[in-house]
Amino acid sequence: MALFFFFFFLLIFKHISMALADIGTASSYGPPYLPTQCNGNSVEQFPPGNLFVAVNEGLWDNGAACGRRYRLRCLSGRNRPCKTDIIEVQVVNFCPKSPCPSSFLMSKEAFFAISRFPTAKLNVEYIEI
Repeated sequence: MALFFFFFFLLIFKHISMALADIGTASSYGPPYLPTQCNGNSVEQFPPGNLFVAVNEGLWDNGAACGRRYRLRCLSGRNRPCKTDIIEVQVVNFCPKSPCPSSFLMSKEAFFAISRFPTAKLNVEYIEI
C-alpha cells in the first residue's frame, strides 16, 4: 500500500510542478545537428533518445543555457497536434536560424514525442529542472 501512495505522489508532483511553468513556442529542426554552439562537433553532447533542443536568444543567456534541462509539454497548435506526453529535453545549441522561429527548436525525436505533425508550430509549457 505504501508503494501505491509513493507512485501516486510522484505522479501528482510531476503535474503540480508544471503549474509554475512558463509558456513558449516550439518547432522542429532536422539534421545536421553538428556543430553546436555548446560543444562543437562532439556527439557525446546529445542526451539519450536524442531529446534535445536549440533555444532562442531569450533562453540562451549568453551560452549559460548549455546543458540546461527543461520539462516540456505541448499545450496547443493548429489542427490539434498535441500528444499528452511530458518530456525532458536538454539544451545543446543556440537557435541556428535568425530570427529564431520559436522559443525551442526541437530535435525531430523530441518533437515527435509531443506532436502528431512534424511541421506544426506548437504552444508549449516548460520549466527548468
